[in-house]
Amino acid sequence: MKEVIGYIRDYFRDVNKRLLVGCSILSALLIYLNYHYKLEWWLTTRQIPGWPAFAGHYIIFVTAFALPYFFCSLAEKKYLFRNKPFIILLVTAPAIFSLKMALHGELPFSNDASWNEYWNRIYYWPMRLVIVMAVLILLWKKFDSEQPFYGLAIKNFKWNPYVLMLLCMVPLIALASTQPDFLAIYPKIKSVLHIGDKIHLTWLHKVLFELSYGSDFFGIEIFFRGFLILAFVKWAGMDAILPMACFYCTIHFGKPLGECISSYFGGILLGIVVYNTRSIYGGLIVHLGIAWMMEIGGYIGGAALR
Repeated sequence: MKEVIGYIRDYFRDVNKRLLVGCSILSALLIYLNYHYKLEWWLTTRQIPGWPAFAGHYIIFVTAFALPYFFCSLAEKKYLFRNKPFIILLVTAPAIFSLKMALHGELPFSNDASWNEYWNRIYYWPMRLVIVMAVLILLWKKFDSEQPFYGLAIKNFKWNPYVLMLLCMVPLIALASTQPDFLAIYPKIKSVLHIGDKIHLTWLHKVLFELSYGSDFFGIEIFFRGFLILAFVKWAGMDAILPMACFYCTIHFGKPLGECISSYFGGILLGIVVYNTRSIYGGLIVHLGIAWMMEIGGYIGGAALR
């Protein structure tokens, strides 16, 4: 734990303060436009681009990701935009996640509408993970094959600090699990699926749902903390953290305002860890661990109310 605290302390000591302020103001402005003027909804529902779900998200994501690098070039006098591979990855990264957000095709798994909804949700998250991973593998082979694949190297990784962080979250999640607003959302199988009691889901069906749900967190960690940090660090160094955090904040625009704001700071903290360890496993343990503990809390809390 002391090591992680040291990473954070060193980052805030060494980061360019003008860059930090500029990126924070940009994120605050995008949050304001979204929650006061429905920026995401407005951009992703207009028919002019032809594929608004993709084009609208791309406009938001490329703004949140490219502008911080422009700020970085000015603040640090780093001539990033003279580098062709950097520009290719800069414009490609938002396109990858825009595609992920725009994919919503359903398959006819069952004639029963409720079972069809269940199985489509089971396939939905892993399908998007496979697509994102395939694109990242191609980019890694082209631009970064000299390093391990975007934070998946496990050598010298220390698990203890992150397990301790999770243990610290247990009493907080246990307390939240007694609250009606928490239980209205968790477990996700209740709030994501609209099947009610129309079909009987066994514990095996629920475990399968949780594994599918968890696959999305793996995809997010390898994309944001792995790819957006470790593919760009050779050009930007520690300054790769802030553009990732700005981008990460925008994918929470559909969430409650407090969660969206906290995602910016959470993105910075997880980025600091990956920058120093060159591994996404710490962030994955914390991110996925908290998600699954909230799921367990939802099941236990819901059962206690019956």
